[in-house]
Amino acid sequence: MKVIRWGLFLLMLCTSCEKDDICVEGDTPLLVIRFYDADNPTLFKAVPSLRVQAEGEESPVSTIADRTSTLDSIAIPLRIDPSGTSFSFILDSADDADGMETGNVDALAFSYEIKDQFISRACGFVANYDSLDDTLTSDTDNWIERIEIITPLIESSNTLTAHVQIFH
Repeated sequence: MKVIRWGLFLLMLCTSCEKDDICVEGDTPLLVIRFYDADNPTLFKAVPSLRVQAEGEESPVSTIADRTSTLDSIAIPLRIDPSGTSFSFILDSADDADGMETGNVDALAFSYEIKDQFISRACGFVANYDSLDDTLTSDTDNWIERIEIITPLIESSNTLTAHVQIFH
């Protein structure tokens, strides 16, 4: 009888434990943007020599290849401390002889509400974003013609489903 009790005790002990030393369940999602042809909105259109740089940062975002001409989709990080993130989207990005940017810069800001979600003891919390909105700063030479928010709730970084569409 004692053997059965100890066996049941060990069984309950083992099955009630949760692995908490490895986090494989989740991460804060990235903002997925797809680029489209403004003249034919059903076609994807790559941005030549695209550079995306967050406001206040010295280097471009690290989640995309810098200055490539083949990207029609990108995934970029949003800040989790304020309720917004501003970016410079640079078309035909290049440096002149003095190292100054020569591309066409469009300033784009995203505002949102942060929704923390508890994943597990190992992962802790991840930030999801809700009520996504955009503001494009107008200038005399905007290369971005139109922006559409497709999914204002960002809970996944699935690159097949865009949160934002940019037409150029």
